[in-house]
Amino acid sequence: MKIKIENGKLGQAMSLFFDLSLKGKQSRHRTRFIKLLNDRLKEVAEQEKELLKEHCNLDDEGEPKKIKNDTEWDVIDKDAFKKDMKELHEEELIIEGGDAQGMLKTVKTVVLDCDKEFSGQEAYTYDYLCEQFEIDEEESK
Repeated sequence: MKIKIENGKLGQAMSLFFDLSLKGKQSRHRTRFIKLLNDRLKEVAEQEKELLKEHCNLDDEGEPKKIKNDTEWDVIDKDAFKKDMKELHEEELIIEGGDAQGMLKTVKTVVLDCDKEFSGQEAYTYDYLCEQFEIDEEESK
């Protein structure tokens, strides 16, 4: 079993899972799953900082400068920066097999059998997660 989640959707997925009321094994496996997502989210944040350093004018301490009363980054080439950030956010975290197998099966059941009503951004995130688990199901056949 394998699941892929885009970097740009990690925070939304974590939030959706946090809000589900689960017990026992489902709760434990959700916590493990969220931890994996959170670890990747931290890596992505570090990579975003590196991209800022690559694409911005730097201050005296080597940190990216801000402009317009500290509301915007002082980006040198906005198109190149947007392209690199988009690429980073579209990269996927892949969780598969090994120790993750049982956890993924549990989380898949939680997602696909969820009876909670979602709306707005949560509904979009829920649909995205269902699609990812269903893609795995089709690839496994």
